[in-house]
Amino acid sequence: MSRKHKFLDQQQAYFVSFATVHWIDVFTRKVYCDEIVESLKYCQQEKGLVLYAWCIMPSHVHLIMGTKGEKMQDILRDLKSYTSRRIKEQIANYPKESRREWMQWMFRKAGSANSNNQTYQFWRQDNRPMEVTSNEFFHQKMEYIHYNPVKEGFCDTPEAYPYSSALWYKEKQGMIEIDEVLI
Repeated sequence: MSRKHKFLDQQQAYFVSFATVHWIDVFTRKVYCDEIVESLKYCQQEKGLVLYAWCIMPSHVHLIMGTKGEKMQDILRDLKSYTSRRIKEQIANYPKESRREWMQWMFRKAGSANSNNQTYQFWRQDNRPMEVTSNEFFHQKMEYIHYNPVKEGFCDTPEAYPYSSALWYKEKQGMIEIDEVLI
């Protein structure tokens, strides 16, 4: 991995995106999105995750994150590892999951092709963290995160999408409390 895409400075904020293998649209069901939300909250409370912006899309998650505790790469590793196991269990047990067998097959296929996994792989391994180096970059990435659901046609305004921090920035409400940056 190049130095350009690593967490080099733990004092800086980073824009990070991570996706499911094969960009499988897992996060079309509330139960799976809620798992990500609860895991992000846990990381805030227990691992020192600082969240400036976030959004869960059908196949991927965007964050602008920092830390006041553990190293960001460790937080992200633990978040992905835990949510991978939990969502795999939920897919296996969710009675309304019509794509269960196909998704499980795809996760096993991805896992068998990767020597780092034993049986399955849920998340792609590339996170591509990008250091937030300016106010302009921060605002550009925050706008990208918040307008992603609008661009994809899921809602008309960013704050109408429940799985994002856009509503927090407009009304100080939302699923996850945000560490705002006043720039």
